[in-house]
Amino acid sequence: MSQGFHSLTTTPFRDFLSSEENKPDFKELDLASPLKPRAAINAGAGGAYTPSSSSSSSSGSLSGTRNTIAKLPKKPDAKPHNHSGELSESLRSTSVTRASKPGHRRSVSAGAPLIYSGGSFSCANGATSGSNFNGNLFAAGNICPTGKILKPGSVSRPPSNRTDVLGSGTVNYGLGNIMRGGTKLGNGGHVIADDNVAGNSQGGGVSAIVKRAMSGSDPEEVKNAGNELYRSRHFVEALSLYDRAISISPNNPAYRSNRAAALAALGRLAAAAKECEEAVKLDPNYARAHQRLASLYLRFGQVENAQSHLCFPGKQVDQSELHKLRLLEKHLKRCAEARKIGDWKSAVREADAAIAVGADFSPQLLASKAEAYLKLHLLEDAESTLSNIPKLDGCSQTKFFGMVGEAYVPFVRAQVEMALGRFENAVAEAEKANLIDYSNVEVARVVSSVKMVARARSRGNDLFSSGKYSEACSAYGEGLRYDSSNYVLYCNRAVCWSKLGLWEKSVEDCNQALSIQPNCTKALFRRAASNAKLERWADSVKDYEALKHELPRDSEVVESLCQAQLALKKSRGEVFGTKLGVEVEEVSTLDRFKATIASPGVLVVHFKEASNELCEEISPFVNTLCVRYPTVKFIKVEVEECTSIAKAESIRTVPTFKIYANGEKVKEMIRPSHQILEDSVMNCSNM
Repeated sequence: MSQGFHSLTTTPFRDFLSSEENKPDFKELDLASPLKPRAAINAGAGGAYTPSSSSSSSSGSLSGTRNTIAKLPKKPDAKPHNHSGELSESLRSTSVTRASKPGHRRSVSAGAPLIYSGGSFSCANGATSGSNFNGNLFAAGNICPTGKILKPGSVSRPPSNRTDVLGSGTVNYGLGNIMRGGTKLGNGGHVIADDNVAGNSQGGGVSAIVKRAMSGSDPEEVKNAGNELYRSRHFVEALSLYDRAISISPNNPAYRSNRAAALAALGRLAAAAKECEEAVKLDPNYARAHQRLASLYLRFGQVENAQSHLCFPGKQVDQSELHKLRLLEKHLKRCAEARKIGDWKSAVREADAAIAVGADFSPQLLASKAEAYLKLHLLEDAESTLSNIPKLDGCSQTKFFGMVGEAYVPFVRAQVEMALGRFENAVAEAEKANLIDYSNVEVARVVSSVKMVARARSRGNDLFSSGKYSEACSAYGEGLRYDSSNYVLYCNRAVCWSKLGLWEKSVEDCNQALSIQPNCTKALFRRAASNAKLERWADSVKDYEALKHELPRDSEVVESLCQAQLALKKSRGEVFGTKLGVEVEEVSTLDRFKATIASPGVLVVHFKEASNELCEEISPFVNTLCVRYPTVKFIKVEVEECTSIAKAESIRTVPTFKIYANGEKVKEMIRPSHQILEDSVMNCSNM
């Protein structure tokens, strides 16, 4: 019933990693919109942007150091593209669209793109914040291969022999999504990674690029090499180079933001958020880091944190992202209201809706679904949902359902573990929640309940082991006062009632256990046995048949079912002279043996010796088969006493079994296992 959190992610966020929110901040890029017709940028109006950090041009400055980009081999059939009106190095835009992970469906974030121009941000629809501009228009996101800063009104073409291949334009790509070196775009604009792209760009493989960059001391060169590797989808290697650039220049916010992009591409979203936070600390006005943080916190389900970065001063709010936040906030509120009144089906529905809006990486939302499933007695769904909860160490929100956000997950997990009978795990999780939020009333109540139930169960088990069944019943009952939905305690108490001969009470407790956990085979077996003692054969047969379906190889279940079926037929007058409780017939003369095997029907002959251990071990099982298969006739022959039969049948090893059908031998087995013997008998009985 439940769905893992991957499968619950919907269209608005299926391309998070491929969208602008997760594009590394290349030195030539600090833009954040899909590639489509957009307002032009006036490079002459407004003041040049100077970041607060000590870095040069990599954080968005129009007057920075030159950025030399490794040249890629020219694609033979590609035509050079016009780079007229290119932005300066701090505004060049390149990105890669990452193929989405199976189970995820994300799309490029819609809305008016933000474009930095001089001292203001501009939207693609023409709206601006800050000073207005006029003058020559430049195409947003084009790359200036030479690294020169273009003057207002200038137009340039790339003098290099590199071919920049632009997307087909059939879908929305990230601003500046220029695929270099022959990198191919698949359906939907996803990159079909070419492992040779990064290698060819500098005359060597990926490892060669990493080795050269690691030995360098210029952080810009190291970062640029990392960007090339990121574009060719070598995220691990790109991350190592961003780490190197940061070690050389730790106060550069763009390096931190690039590292966040690589971490996010590797699925390490919590670490990516931390890197963005560091970038914002270094440069509080760094729009790119704020934008990425807003997207990450939305996925974490943290509305307030996402809003603080989406609506920070000096940045025009992306209305589409703001709309998602409002929807998320609405569904979280409804989920809390449903939880408060115990409407658990609505709680599941609202949690799913919040995840669909984009909060697909929220531990608290998944925990809320698990809690609702628990209250609905859907224990398998609850356990499955908890197993999919992501880890967001250090990125938890302050409050969730009135308790510290980090405490809510172990709070729910403790209850699920308790319901599944894993008492030690439940106590450990409850104590963990209590350490995080010791003042919360709900947490304190669960901690107390879990400990009392675990203590009652332990005491009941000790009493049962000592044969004190009545006292054990009382101990389990004490635990049920604290957790009336614990099927393990009901099942344990049912066994105690049966030991005391109180079959009706045993059936009642089994009914309670099965209403909570329908797949509890122990409760089903105990109820079948108790109903048999009460001679409710129809109910007993029904339970044993269900058990046989679940445990087809369990000999005790099969034997008990046969006995219950025979007893049911006998009670209805359908069986006369059953073999119930009768041992296998013994044959001691050759004439009698020949007459017996010549009779119609299926016959199983057990050749044995009284002194043989294997024969003594398998003989009780043969008696069981005699009960299980009433249409099959079983006889035994003591070969030491009946040497004439043993000689006539060429018996040299015991135990030996022969099966006859209408006087003809159909199978012979020497020292068979229980399973092989029963399978053979069962197959022959159907002949």
